[in-house]
Parts: sequence; C-alpha cells; structure tokens
Amino acid sequence: MEIDHDRLFKTLLRTFFKEFIELFFPEVAEALDFEHVVFLSEEVVTDLTGGKKGRVDLLVETRLREEEAVILVHLEPQSYREEEFAERMFIYASRLYEKHRKPIVPIAVFSHRSKAAEPDSFRWKLPFK
Repeated sequence: MEIDHDRLFKTLLRTFFKEFIELFFPEVAEALDFEHVVFLSEEVVTDLTGGKKGRVDLLVETRLREEEAVILVHLEPQSYREEEFAERMFIYASRLYEKHRKPIVPIAVFSHRSKAAEPDSFRWKLPFK
C-alpha cells in the first residue's frame, strides 16, 4: 500500500504550523504573528511559456509582528528526489509573488531517503565570464 505523503504532510503542517516554524525556523517564528494565520486554498502555478501547470501544496498568509505587512509562507512537502526541485521552488515563489505582490518565504520539507544533499538555492550560470 502506497502512503500519500503529500496529504499526510499537509495535514500535519496545517495542524502544527506554529510549532513547526518555531522548531525549525525560530528566526522566522519571531517575526510572524501567529494570531492571523490563514491557510489559502491550493494554488495552481502555470508555466507561462510551456503551459505546464503545477500545484502549490500549502500556502499560508500571515502578518508580521513588528510592522504592518502581510507575507506568504509556501510549504512544499517533497517525498521523492527531483533533479529540478530548486528551480521549481524558484518558479513557484516568483509566480506567487507576481500574483499576490507579497514577500514569499519558501520552505521545503523532504521525506525521501536519498542521501544526496538537496540544494538550498537556485541560480543559473552564463556561458561567459
């Protein structure tokens, strides 16, 4: 029987969002106002050039404690190794910003067994110096 990792992680992250952020991202937790957390409906992100669609797994809107600002926290459970994952996260963050015009905090939660290190950033190299 195959386990639906995405659904399980979404349920856990919705239920324990504050605790998850406090435990793994204390500097983010200090800035967030957890009294105003809203879980947004699943968003579809479209590749404008190729027409390919993807889904943002969990999107949370909340306020900052120290200033009048709203930010989005994008949580992406990932249960398998994906070569282009960092690029996909970059594209999702840029599309979310384009739509909402609010700062995005992208967070990936890896549950696969691969021992290879996952990238923590995305960049491209130009063929010249």
